[in-house]
Amino acid sequence: MSETKTPGEKKIGSGKTLTLKPRTETGVVRQSFSHGRTKQVVVEKVKRRVIGGGDGKPEPVPQESTKKPQAPAPRGGSAAPAAPAPKSGVVLRTLTEDERNARAHALADARVREAEERKIAEEEARRRQSRESIEKAEREAAEARKREEEERHRREEEAKRKAEQEAKKRFGDETPAPASVPASPGGGRLGARPQVIEAEDEEAPRGRRPGTGGAARPAPAVKAPRGAAPKQRTRLTVVNATSADEVRERSVASFRRRTQRLKGHHDEPKEKLAREVVIPETITIQELANRMAERGVDVIRMLMKQGHMAKITDVIDADTAQLIAEELGHTVKRVSEADVEEGLFDTPDDPDELDPRAPVVTIMGHVDHGKTSLLDAIRSANVVSGEAGGITQHIGAYQVESPSHGKITFIDTPGHAAFTAMRARGAKVTDIVVLVVAADDGVMPQTVEAIQHAKAAKVPMIVAINKIDKPDAKPERVRTELLQHEVQVESLGGDVLDVEVSALKKMNLDKLLETIGLQAEILDLKANPRRLAEGTVIEAKLDRGRGPVATVLIQRGTLDIGDIVVAGSEWGRVRALISDKGENVQQAGPSVPVEILGFNGTPDAGDRLAVVESEARAREIATYRERQRREKQAARQTGMRGSLEQMMAQAKTAGRKEFPLVIKADVQGSLEAIIGALDKLGTDEVGARVVLSGVGGITESDITLAESIGAAVIGFNVRAHKEAREAAERDGIEIRYYNIIYNLVDDVKAAMSGLLTPERRETMLGNARIQEVFNVSKVGKVAGCIVTDGTVERGAEVRLIRDNVVVHEGKLSQLKRFKDDAKEVKAGQECGMAFENYQDMRVGDVIECYRVEQVQRSL
Repeated sequence: MSETKTPGEKKIGSGKTLTLKPRTETGVVRQSFSHGRTKQVVVEKVKRRVIGGGDGKPEPVPQESTKKPQAPAPRGGSAAPAAPAPKSGVVLRTLTEDERNARAHALADARVREAEERKIAEEEARRRQSRESIEKAEREAAEARKREEEERHRREEEAKRKAEQEAKKRFGDETPAPASVPASPGGGRLGARPQVIEAEDEEAPRGRRPGTGGAARPAPAVKAPRGAAPKQRTRLTVVNATSADEVRERSVASFRRRTQRLKGHHDEPKEKLAREVVIPETITIQELANRMAERGVDVIRMLMKQGHMAKITDVIDADTAQLIAEELGHTVKRVSEADVEEGLFDTPDDPDELDPRAPVVTIMGHVDHGKTSLLDAIRSANVVSGEAGGITQHIGAYQVESPSHGKITFIDTPGHAAFTAMRARGAKVTDIVVLVVAADDGVMPQTVEAIQHAKAAKVPMIVAINKIDKPDAKPERVRTELLQHEVQVESLGGDVLDVEVSALKKMNLDKLLETIGLQAEILDLKANPRRLAEGTVIEAKLDRGRGPVATVLIQRGTLDIGDIVVAGSEWGRVRALISDKGENVQQAGPSVPVEILGFNGTPDAGDRLAVVESEARAREIATYRERQRREKQAARQTGMRGSLEQMMAQAKTAGRKEFPLVIKADVQGSLEAIIGALDKLGTDEVGARVVLSGVGGITESDITLAESIGAAVIGFNVRAHKEAREAAERDGIEIRYYNIIYNLVDDVKAAMSGLLTPERRETMLGNARIQEVFNVSKVGKVAGCIVTDGTVERGAEVRLIRDNVVVHEGKLSQLKRFKDDAKEVKAGQECGMAFENYQDMRVGDVIECYRVEQVQRSL
């Protein structure tokens, strides 16, 4: 067909070849794969194009293609007939041979691309399947390693620190080698995968400090071989995402972290362990949480649910703690605070381990009956000369070697009435009591008291009748007087041994020791030296050079240097042991008296001493006893507790005057005796109040306390420090020193007597009867009286009695004899009387005249 040119028509063709340009729109689509993986791809959209055909219908064209734009669909390989001219008048020519060849080439290229894309999709599917199998194997291996780690951690000791465990888990010191990862069929991507995982795991902890909370650390990842080339991580772009030779995927560690984030950072639930929680009477919330192995915030949260706001340091009672522990699934064991002392004393010994021990003998009796002199004669020492006034005011313990019965331990006690507690303490720790009675004096009050102490302690008694060398000695009188107190000696048919001795002449001392030895053999005294030591504090003092020093009688076990001991509310480690002869010893067995150095404070005399296994136990016992002592002292001061009789006594003495005192003594026993003697001086009106008492010298703080409350400072066998003396002089505080308890008690008694209200004593002078009442100008009423009895004096006190009822008490202002002033008027004489500030006088009233005197009282 030839082309025809029509005038006025536009020229369609040109000299160039006609080609088709695809009209496309480009976009980005995110594809999702399994296990949360995604990828962005470029998508081209081809618009529909209408090409005229022989039947006038449009030919469909593929609309979308992936990866690259596709050409329009072919028409069967031959040229289609030309389409009719559109209504607009435009006529399209038929395709040339070149155009048909180009379209055929485009179709062939499209088919090749489809085959390649199909092959790539199959390869990706194979790679994905291989990758999933590898990930599954890695997860199983990680879970197996985790189970092995948990099993290994359970076998490890609990004493290992948590930081070491985390270090081993982090660096995999003991982690078994992971299974080898198979190579990827698609190249080197999977072979380089472990290196990527390792890099991510190494970078993960940098944003989190060790020991902080958060998700649990995943199992150690598989490391790449040393020869493998590291994979270079580049920035994620559209080109990298759509490249056909490499697919960027998430690592196992990243996937595991994402899973933990979705779960809310919760670890795998662990099995709850039910514990037996020991709960005392009071416990802090922190301690309760520690004993339950729970978090303190959980315990506080439960208290808040119950409507109780608390801090972790607050103390709760045992009932509340038990409710919380049981609600958390634990079992509760309630204990008392006193259980801390359980097992400290009196644990039974095996009879096969008992060895003979020396007897403990206490010397008791009335003051000045020769107790210390007798002991000096036995010991060949002179203790009496060291005591002030020749009176024993300290309790002493000594050990003597008997010629026939080995060692004997003697305890010397004071005989003064103030030292009752010392005598009672000596009787409690003794095996035998030697009652010393002077042959010239007989049984005295403290002798009777010593007999009562011995009977209360249920120990045998030996009567030593002393001073038989005196001319007026009457031993039979002593034996007879003892019968009045149910003490029957052998010579009178009883079972109490008696020995006549003379401490001055050293007569019959060997017989006394023989009697003590025989009595000890009857008692068959034994103790176990191979156990922790127990004993009793006989005396305690504060030495400025050595610190607190306690004289202790060991009763059971053996005390060694370095042992941790507790006595009362004080504890310490034994630094030195000193015998009664002043020698340092390494250990002390049963029935041995020693001085112990090393206490952190001065214990009280009479406290029981025990050796404990650790400082923690000693501190716990001492803290409990100190708290108990403070509570008792507070109750005694405030009077909040006690019986009805005590409350009535306190109400009776509520308004009495108090004499405050600060007392410092050399030893605990003397201090105890002084306080006891001063307590007996008190009455309902006045009493001594010991504000501060202690063992040791007078310090500056003692003076400061005395100055603040106006107390007197008393030192018994101690002196004030230099700073204390200067402070006393500056503040005007007097320090009184004493070395005999008699003088101290007498002076305090005299000072307390000054606080007593003087007694008002009346002395009757005389009586007068009113016969007439006169009105005198400028004076008032004057009674004309006659003195019926005694004498009436001017200025004396008078009472106006009417019908045997006192209607007025006052003073006599005027006394006149006729018109003159008189100093006194005797019986039978008439006089005129006027009262101060009183005018109501009547005929027949009786005026009683008396004198008032103030008499100072004494205790």
